Amino acid sequence: MNKREKGAQKEEQVCACLRSEGVKIVERNFHNRQGEIDMIGYDGGYLVFFEVKYRSGKSKGSAAEAVGFAKQRKICRVADYYRVIHHCSEDTPIRFDVVAVDGEKMEWIKNAFSYIV
Repeated sequence: MNKREKGAQKEEQVCACLRSEGVKIVERNFHNRQGEIDMIGYDGGYLVFFEVKYRSGKSKGSAAEAVGFAKQRKICRVADYYRVIHHCSEDTPIRFDVVAVDGEKMEWIKNAFSYIV
């Protein structure tokens, strides 16, 4: 299994886990010219933009550490585009979560980062 297939498999597991926690996934692999958001869904009253990161080992650091400032800014820009084309109200509460998968350990980090202009 190559890296892309392994990543897709882990993303599928994360999606199933989020659904079991009550998250309504409305979009997967949403992208535009500026980047991609792995999953978009509703958790309670929040519109949540999920970044899923997988690391098989610690040689490149933890999965959560891989979501740095540049990646966060890119996710925010793509989220802005999503909100515009789906006519989301400015009053819609949003959240940026990271689901970090290190080996077989999965950690859902709610509100992992704030909106970046």
